[in-house]
Amino acid sequence: MPKIYLSPSTQDWNPYITGSGSEEYNMNLLADELEPYLLSNGIQWVRNRPEMTAASSIRQANDIGGFDFYLALHSNASGAGNEGNTRGVIVFYYPTSARGRAAAEIFAEQLRAVYPLPALVRTQETTALGEVRQPRAPANLIEIGYHDNYADALWIESNRPQTAEALARGLTEYFGLPFIYPQPMRQAVVATGGAPLRLRDYPGMDGDVLALLPPGATVSVYGEWQGWYVVHYEGMVGYAAAAYLEG
Repeated sequence: MPKIYLSPSTQDWNPYITGSGSEEYNMNLLADELEPYLLSNGIQWVRNRPEMTAASSIRQANDIGGFDFYLALHSNASGAGNEGNTRGVIVFYYPTSARGRAAAEIFAEQLRAVYPLPALVRTQETTALGEVRQPRAPANLIEIGYHDNYADALWIESNRPQTAEALARGLTEYFGLPFIYPQPMRQAVVATGGAPLRLRDYPGMDGDVLALLPPGATVSVYGEWQGWYVVHYEGMVGYAAAAYLEG
């Protein structure tokens, strides 16, 4: 199953014009909204901490390794002399990263569905941003609106659930997974009549087997899609046939 590094902004010195708090504060609230979607869709993650920096976030991601994607969440500010007059969403990617570019196009399309000025949602290649240049995994840095523009800042604050859903839809599309809305976690027991239950990387019999769940094992279920559960068991995440899980 996919694993991402989630890097909401650590820039606590960038205030929102509305007075709601900093870029760091608001992007961490957005990351909080995104996490239930990651759980329900079987996407594992490691998240940076507010006391970190962009540089230490990149370093942590590269030191841990094994990530399939690096997602940085930021909000923007207008250039000097144009303060407060710019709106829009920019999805940055590294120019030589084909997967980063593909992800950027997917995220932009999803964000156009929720941002009030879809024509101002665009992708842009860059070599200047460390969070797209330095991660070993394909990476995007998304500037979700302008926090020095009152309308954009208010939109960010008022539309975190919709934005989180758009990001989650982008991730599932990028990874080729079905999209599943968050559901309350519940416990279930493997009930196969003696045989182990296959944990797969895709909800179907053609999904690769990740592990074998022993009969009688208790698992955590976070999502359901067409007869398959998204299951967490002893640090493993995958899809298991709902017919063989009770509870």
